[in-house]
Amino acid sequence: MPLRLRGKKKAKSKETAGLVKGEPTGAGGGSPSASRAPARRLVFHAQLAHGSATGRVEGFSSIQELYAQIAGAFEISPSEILYCTLNTPRIDMERLLGGQLGLEDFIFAHVKGIKKEVNVCKSEDSLGVTITDNGVGYAFIKRIKDGGVIDSIKTICVGDHIESINGENIVGWRHYDVAKKLKEFKKEELFTMKLIEPKKAFEIEPRSKAGKSSAEKIGSGRATLRLRSKGPATVEEMPSETKAKAIEKIDDVLELYMGIRDIDLATTMFEAGKDKVNPDEFAVALDETLGDFAFPDEFVFDVWGVIGDAKRRGL
Repeated sequence: MPLRLRGKKKAKSKETAGLVKGEPTGAGGGSPSASRAPARRLVFHAQLAHGSATGRVEGFSSIQELYAQIAGAFEISPSEILYCTLNTPRIDMERLLGGQLGLEDFIFAHVKGIKKEVNVCKSEDSLGVTITDNGVGYAFIKRIKDGGVIDSIKTICVGDHIESINGENIVGWRHYDVAKKLKEFKKEELFTMKLIEPKKAFEIEPRSKAGKSSAEKIGSGRATLRLRSKGPATVEEMPSETKAKAIEKIDDVLELYMGIRDIDLATTMFEAGKDKVNPDEFAVALDETLGDFAFPDEFVFDVWGVIGDAKRRGL
């Protein structure tokens, strides 16, 4: 069935597309029916991942405001924070803080450490690396594929922030723009990256690729605080096991087609399609919500298949 995506494209700025992260909506753009405004002031506890006393953070509605709160608690600049992990000080890419924060989660902030410059020869068609970002301008390495080009360069580690590529500052870029930039290098082409690794108090195996699945990260049966780029944060119930597994599968499709993994983006896609009755309707909703990505038709069909299977199992 033809999806006619190109004919339904609407112009959007990348800034607008970035606001989608962590804000899944239905076709009407409204908040999920299960969400409600926090009835009380929520207080969370945080530490610097390399070691610190415990601080309190509260009264935030976005990642940016959270980083400002953490920075104030530890008397550092918000620009020093690379990303946060939940319930572990380790550089665990499956425990990254994204658009959802469990009400009982403990926050560990990873801050800038050693700077390094690395020369890379793209000896294969793929670099074997997955890129993500912290939602406020810092892209970093989420996964390194065993035996890939990047895996052979031992100074590049999971968790390293990519500051520049061939002298071009990429601070402020979204992860998919950084992935596209790296993908555009031709085979056998040389390029240089400037990286910043997170500060460490001791060796915590930064090159480890193992971790718990996205489904485990999403979990079930707990309330979470959903952080939004605009508007107040909302308290929501964690998704069912069926929905969690579907979102994880969509995340896998994202990595297969786009070379990125983003659980919040996968959640947004699921929310856009859960009430649609056919792939054409889903394609239109996806185009209206995430038009800047220009997803290929094959990708849309695969994601629709995942959503349809979840619907048949019951959400």
